[in-house]
Amino acid sequence: MNSPLTAYIALISASGVLNVYLCLYVYFKRQRYRNIACYFMIYTATIAIYCFASAFSLMSVTLEQIKFWTTIQYIGMPISAILGLLFIMHYLGLHLSKIKIVALLVVPIITSIMVATNDFHHLYYRVFEIDPVLGAPYINQEIGLWYMIHGAYIFFCMLVALLLAISHWKEIAKIYRPQLLSLILGQFIPMVTAFLYLMELTPRGVDPVPMILWLSSILYLWSISSSRMFTLMPVAKNLIFNSINDGVMVLDESLQLIEFNQICGKYFPKLNKTLIGKYFYDIWLELIGKTFPLVLELESHNQEIQLVVKETKRIYQIRVSPLIEVGNNKGLIIIFTDITELRELQIKLEYQASYDGLTQIYNRRAFMEHCEQNFLEAEQKEIPFTVILMDIDHFKKVNDTYGHYIRDQLLKHVVNIFKSQLTKGQIFARYGGEEFALSLNGYTAVEAELLGNRLRESLEGQSLYSSKGIISVTFSMGVAQAVPDKIETIDQLLNKADKALYSAKQAGRNQVHVYKRVK
Repeated sequence: MNSPLTAYIALISASGVLNVYLCLYVYFKRQRYRNIACYFMIYTATIAIYCFASAFSLMSVTLEQIKFWTTIQYIGMPISAILGLLFIMHYLGLHLSKIKIVALLVVPIITSIMVATNDFHHLYYRVFEIDPVLGAPYINQEIGLWYMIHGAYIFFCMLVALLLAISHWKEIAKIYRPQLLSLILGQFIPMVTAFLYLMELTPRGVDPVPMILWLSSILYLWSISSSRMFTLMPVAKNLIFNSINDGVMVLDESLQLIEFNQICGKYFPKLNKTLIGKYFYDIWLELIGKTFPLVLELESHNQEIQLVVKETKRIYQIRVSPLIEVGNNKGLIIIFTDITELRELQIKLEYQASYDGLTQIYNRRAFMEHCEQNFLEAEQKEIPFTVILMDIDHFKKVNDTYGHYIRDQLLKHVVNIFKSQLTKGQIFARYGGEEFALSLNGYTAVEAELLGNRLRESLEGQSLYSSKGIISVTFSMGVAQAVPDKIETIDQLLNKADKALYSAKQAGRNQVHVYKRVK
C-alpha cells in the first residue's frame, strides 16, 4: 500500500473514530442534555458510517468490494447532510414538523437506493470502474443524472445550514459565539471540500470529504466539552424572548430598533424585520400614524395608551427600562402589555359596584359617595344643598298582587319617568328596595319641593301597561336642606329627609313634605 493511500485511510479512520467517540460521549451524558442531543447522536453516527465505509473502500482490491463499500457509504453520507441541517436548525430554535423532516429525507433515501442498484440503471454513475492508470482502489467515474440532482440537493442543504448559522451571529450573545463559530466552520469545511472535489481540484479517484471531517469533529468536541453546547444554547434566549406574553422592542443608545419579539409583531402587524435599524419615533409614526406619547429617556417610566389596531381599540401599558451593560446604558427596552381585557373587567366590576343591576342607576353606595362630594362642594361654594328620599306607595301590595316580574317592571318604569325629568348633576339612585334618593346641588328646599311634586305628578299621570293590566302607582317624598353654618353630616341630613318622608306617608301618601325642625 503506497504512502498517500495510507495517509488517506488514516485521516478517514480518524474522522470515523472521532465521530463514534462524539456519538457515545453524548449518548452516555444524554440525561444532562436537551433534545438536540438526539439529532447530534444520529448525525455523528451517520458520519461515522460514511467515514469507515470510505476507509474500507480504500482498502479494497476488487471492483465488487469497492461497490459494496460505496453502497455502505451512501447509507450514511446523504442522510448526514440533512441531519446536519436539522441539528443547526434545532440549535437555533427553528423546528420543523415530522412531515417536513420526512420530506427532507426523501432525496437521500432515493440516492441510497440508486447507488445500491446502479448496475441496473446507471442513473447515478454512468461509468464506475477501477482507474486504468492508478489501479485499485482508485475509481474512474462518470456521473449520471441523479448524481447531479443529489449533489445539488446536498450542497443546498449544507449551504442553508451554513447561512442560518451565520445569520444569527449578530443577535447571539457573546457567550454563545464560540459555539456558533464551531458550527459555522463544521459546516463550511466539508462543504468547500465537496465543492473542490466536484471541480476536480482534489486528488484523483478519492473522495476527500471524509478525510477532513476530523476537523469538524474536533470543533464539535471542543464546543461540547468547553462551552457546554447542549446545556447553554442561544435557542434558550430566543425561546424565552419569543414566549414572553408582552410585546418587547429593544432599542440601542441612538433609539434605533435592534430587536423585537413575536408578540410585538402580533400587536403591531406592520412591524417587520425591514424596520430594524430605523429610528424608533419614525417607526412608531409608520406603525400607528401618531407621535409616540412618551419621551424616551434612559430611565424607567410607564404609561397607559389606547390604540386602534386592526380597527379594534386596545389598551396597552407601556414600560420603558434602560438596557444596562457593565454600568453603562446601552439602550432601552420598551415593553407593551395588552391590558384591554383587564381594563374592561375593571370597568365592569366598577360599574357593578356602583350601579343597581335592575334599574341601571346608582346604587346606595355610589349615591353616598357622590352625595358626600356634592355636600362638601356646596359647603365650600356656600350654595344650597338638598336631598330627597322617595318611596313607592303601597309597593308591598303591588308585589303581592302581581309578582316579582311585574314588580321589577314597575321599578324600571318609575326610573325611566324620573330620568326623563332630571338633568345632569342631579344624583339619582336606588336607595334600597322601593326607595330612591336624589341629591341636588344648588337647590333650596322650596325648589326641591317643586321638583319633587313635578316628578310625583309625572309618575301619577303615566301608568304601567303590563301583561296583567294597567298599574298606577304614586310616590311619597321627604325633602331636607342642609343648614348653612351648622356642623352637619350627610347621614344626619338624610335622616331629616327620612323623617319628612315618614311625615308624608302619615299624611296620606302621594305627597312631598319638607323637613321642619321642631323647636
